[in-house]
Amino acid sequence: MSDTPSVRGSAQGTDGGSLTELNARRRGPLRRYFRRHPRTMDAVVVLVFLVIALPDAIVVTVESGNGPGVTGVLLAAGALAVRRGRPLIVLALVALLETPVTLLTGGTVAVSAAVQIALYTVAVAHPLRKSLPAAVGAIILTVSAILLLPNERFAEAPGVIFLLIGFLVMLLAVAFGIGVSVRRGREHEDEVRRWAARNAELASAEERNRIAREMHDVIAHSLTVMVALADGAAVVMKRDSDRALAVLGELSSTGRAATADMRRVLGVLRLEARAGSLEPLPASGSLAQLFDGFRAAGLPLRVTSSGPGLPEDPAFQLTVYRIIQESLTNVLRYGKSVTAVDVSIARAGDRVALRVSDDGRGAMDQAVSLGSSRGVAGMRERAAIYSGTAQSGARPSGGWVVEAQLIVPDTGDGAGHQERKRNNDNEPHHAGRTHSGPARR
Repeated sequence: MSDTPSVRGSAQGTDGGSLTELNARRRGPLRRYFRRHPRTMDAVVVLVFLVIALPDAIVVTVESGNGPGVTGVLLAAGALAVRRGRPLIVLALVALLETPVTLLTGGTVAVSAAVQIALYTVAVAHPLRKSLPAAVGAIILTVSAILLLPNERFAEAPGVIFLLIGFLVMLLAVAFGIGVSVRRGREHEDEVRRWAARNAELASAEERNRIAREMHDVIAHSLTVMVALADGAAVVMKRDSDRALAVLGELSSTGRAATADMRRVLGVLRLEARAGSLEPLPASGSLAQLFDGFRAAGLPLRVTSSGPGLPEDPAFQLTVYRIIQESLTNVLRYGKSVTAVDVSIARAGDRVALRVSDDGRGAMDQAVSLGSSRGVAGMRERAAIYSGTAQSGARPSGGWVVEAQLIVPDTGDGAGHQERKRNNDNEPHHAGRTHSGPARR
């Protein structure tokens, strides 16, 4: 069963939780409280509206016995109590209440504050294509209530009506604008959270591919050498028991080395190993051991080198080690009638050229592959880290050749550059595209 859903869920939960915590700290304690308790916020909103509108309605009712004002305010307050569930309906209701309440009370009582709150809620809950027409309709209804008032109410100062309309439209526009701004802020937070979740998911997939490449490098090489040593021990067992014992000793040593490499990989993944054990393998000493191991497994190696030695960067040395290791493992696994294997390491300036070739004979079976198709792709990935290339293919004269070009890292980039390279090669990397050639993988 695939672990992708669990990885995705873990990544999304982790990044979503981190961003939520960050946004919560930015909001402050009061806003955090109301965000966690929306019903309490609704009660506060209704209470604030009643404090604004109800006193005038009560005064008008007591002085003139005009009851529609109190009724309208209470109906508007009831509508605001459910504004989160049906914001458009609530806005329409309070906007329609504005005209009769204003006319029946002679303009002394209004529910325009409820319209502003409802308009803000609509702007927060719905995109602009829905909220803008609703806002225009609500503003028209609210302004119409003032325009329908008797003219004698503004006889002494006719211009006051236009001032009142302008002020009311401004308040409604501000409420709408604040709602739009809040909605965009929340959409931005959601977008950042989704981006973080996607980034974490891609990082998890990249890490799985890195693990696969490192496991391939460690296991495929060691098992191939161990199989060759076991076959060789079986062949010479009857003829030369001492030689067979030496081969079995080499087999045991290879197995122990593979176990140590596996523990190192698992230590990196679990972050439980000590810092010293997480360092990449140095190529300077390990290459000689690598060549000795392949010679013991039966490969007739000829190693040549030219130019200065490899740079001290351990990650670069590990890249060289892994490319040569994979190339020789393929020769040992797939080569037929191999009588010579040439390994060349040449450095000129900031370039390192690697070449591994053999003179094997016989047709390569394209239908049968003993590998996982990760080896050649892994070499390309490792070379690409150092702005290089890796190519492989059959030689016209028979056999196989692998050629890689690497660019020596600039030591002037500082410790951060070296640490980045170390991390890229100390952990498994993305396997990349598979090799489309014959059977060697």
